[in-house]
Amino acid sequence: MANTDITKTKTTAPQRAPDIFGVMRGEMDRLFERFEHGLPRWPALLARPNGHDWMVPELDVRDNGKQLMVEMDLPGVEEKDVTVTLTSGVMTIKGDKKSESEEKQDSYYLAERSYGAFERSVRLLDSIDEATLEAHFDKGVLKVIAQKRPESVKAERKIEIKKS
Repeated sequence: MANTDITKTKTTAPQRAPDIFGVMRGEMDRLFERFEHGLPRWPALLARPNGHDWMVPELDVRDNGKQLMVEMDLPGVEEKDVTVTLTSGVMTIKGDKKSESEEKQDSYYLAERSYGAFERSVRLLDSIDEATLEAHFDKGVLKVIAQKRPESVKAERKIEIKKS
């Protein structure tokens, strides 16, 4: 039998598997970088030219047959900062929200300010009597009530369904 020299190879520590969450995070970052390339960031799309942000308050519209009621929750908005206008059958509600807070302690001073504007428009039905529009503002809730014209309010009539 022949003598064969066996040399021991250098041992290296086993390679650590990559952190799967780190890899996934990197892929997501690259995906969003490609998506945002050349596009403004989302908050910038909602910014106004004067630097104030847009608010889009939700509004509820209800019709009970005799009148139309529009309600809009406006927390933190004061009555003097809200206007309701009617032009060519379109009711527009505009306003500004301003918030300022200030806190002084021995070791720090904190001042925060936020400003925002909103505008919502609703086309009113032809059956609305525009002269009867009323707006009420109470505890941050704006309620606009519009009466329907008497001739547009008709009694409901049930129609019988016959067999064919």
